[in-house]
Amino acid sequence: MFDYRLKVFHTVASRLSFTKASEELHISQPAVTKHIKEIETQLGTKLFDRKGTSIQLTQSGKILYEYAEKIRGIYRDLEFEISQISQQHKGKLLIGASTTVAQYILPEILAKFNTYYKDIKVELLTGNTETISTLLKEEKIDLGIIEGESQSSYFDYQRFRPDEIVLAAKTDHPLANKTLQLKDLYHLNLIFREHGSGTLEFIQNRLKEKEINISELHTVIQLGSSESIKNYLLHSDCMAFLSISTILNELKNNILTVIDIKNFSIERDFHFILPKGAQSELIQLFLRFAE
Repeated sequence: MFDYRLKVFHTVASRLSFTKASEELHISQPAVTKHIKEIETQLGTKLFDRKGTSIQLTQSGKILYEYAEKIRGIYRDLEFEISQISQQHKGKLLIGASTTVAQYILPEILAKFNTYYKDIKVELLTGNTETISTLLKEEKIDLGIIEGESQSSYFDYQRFRPDEIVLAAKTDHPLANKTLQLKDLYHLNLIFREHGSGTLEFIQNRLKEKEINISELHTVIQLGSSESIKNYLLHSDCMAFLSISTILNELKNNILTVIDIKNFSIERDFHFILPKGAQSELIQLFLRFAE
């Protein structure tokens, strides 16, 4: 029911890319542009500014995005309220999620899911991407949500939501508000996640593409969670690559800051990881809801 033009705008605004939006919506890029222009004409305002090869939301675009989020949520609530009238869902759902997703993204979704489906018991297991993959392979969970890049022929993968990994430090760090070059990483004290972490894998791969070997960087310590890393940063002059999802409160409260690296960014998607073949009704229900 979500108005299609609004859906196109929401996708472009979420991804900040006409190209990525066209791929996600399975329509041509000119078609995406046409829908955006129609909305701009209707509202009499510009929604995006171009800056080189990237785009940014204008102030009008930011306002529309906020309302698009609300409208999307209202339509979703409407559909689920009506579906409750004709369907009775019962059972148990075992979900495995990598640490970042389990701590910072899933709690809100699970809380709302439980208000709609009180007769479905949800159990959440947490571990790094490698652990979640193993649990699914051993049929100890029904589905997983991971942040890693590697994919196995044992499973099917579906995109969950986008994320970005940023270089973070405490706000009074000597290099705060400065733009670094990639080569500056060799002179920093860094903290990374543990081996088996999907976040670590992603960082490793993106740096390798820029011919930087993570093993040659000065790693002070490896820690098993984003919370541990954030607290360590507050008491040191170290920096760490962290998911933007994990530091939103710290950024809002001016406790941590993002350190910009010239011509370098790490964008990724969180993915559902599923057993091959047809999915149970409960799994399908949760996938639709989490969307």
